[in-house]
Amino acid sequence: MHIHIIAGEISGDTHAAGLIHELKRQCTDVRFTGYGGPKMVAVGGSGIFDWVETAGVVGLWEVLKMYSYFKQKLKATVTQVLAEQPAAVIFVDYPGFNLRAAKKLRARGYKGKLLYYISPQVWAWKKGRVKTMAKVLDLMICIFPFEKDFYEKSGLKTEFSGHPMVDRVKTLKRDWPREAGLVGWFPGSRMNEVKRLFPFMLEASKGILLQVPGTRFAVSAANENLANELRHMADAAGMPEAKRWVEVGTVYDLFQRCQVGAVASGTATLEAACFGLPYTLVYRVNAITFAVAKSVVKIKKIGIINVLAQRDVVRELVQADLSPDSLALEMVTLLTDTEKRQALEKDLASVVATLGEGGAYTRAAHEVLAALIP
Repeated sequence: MHIHIIAGEISGDTHAAGLIHELKRQCTDVRFTGYGGPKMVAVGGSGIFDWVETAGVVGLWEVLKMYSYFKQKLKATVTQVLAEQPAAVIFVDYPGFNLRAAKKLRARGYKGKLLYYISPQVWAWKKGRVKTMAKVLDLMICIFPFEKDFYEKSGLKTEFSGHPMVDRVKTLKRDWPREAGLVGWFPGSRMNEVKRLFPFMLEASKGILLQVPGTRFAVSAANENLANELRHMADAAGMPEAKRWVEVGTVYDLFQRCQVGAVASGTATLEAACFGLPYTLVYRVNAITFAVAKSVVKIKKIGIINVLAQRDVVRELVQADLSPDSLALEMVTLLTDTEKRQALEKDLASVVATLGEGGAYTRAAHEVLAALIP
């Protein structure tokens, strides 16, 4: 059985790799092609093209600059799928590309199954798109409990698999006490967001040290390329000592070691919550991108923890609200106010408990095979 699978970001690469592993475990006669990242290639084979570092851009302006690249890849994807006629195409998150590919494949007469894993957050920005998705897709496999009812109201068959982070926490959890006075900076896994957010973190560090002398810092870098950029930015800011803060590939360790932290909006905010890190969400993009997003987003909060809780659990510093002073204030408050920090930890644990008890990839793979093998 041939399955084509597409992911376009680091988190999507992780989830798709987990799904591929489970599909191979449950069905030995399956091969994969598609687009993804190094984890997908490692488990799925050479039929998967590694494009994550290029494809994982964020922001309207950044995407527009790469329009011709994405147009060419979209055309290549549709051409390949129509020529090879796999049993199914699985789209993993990455809606800007994947939803376009799904529509084109259905319009061009592709007869296989179109399955979506990791729901695009249309409930936040384009609810009207759900009707189109219901016409195009055969199955949605979602990872947040409220999404099942949301999609099924449109007629789209939907299954809740549970969130994979629950399983990952179980395997990565260490019996470590949090290190008092250690602040974690998590500026993101994409180069453009790192360039926007890390300068605020560097400047905030100065303010934190003035108010809480002895505070230590650690910075998570997703790869060595980003780590080098972080070190360069530290030098450019006149803070060469900050180069020693940079760690590569230890994000889950830092989520457990740090007493508090600031996390770039995205998947990492949920991961931090699953590990119980008291944190503040930070977000800043191109002004035009933000203006466009604000005009279409239908929810008031961007952090998934706050969306799940339907109230303010995590403080969000977004666009103009994010400054070195505001970030330093939030970190100092969490460092010094034990009652507030412990209350946040309790709230995070309560929200995370709604995400299931584990086995997310196993259930997702089961749903995929059930759709393909009646």
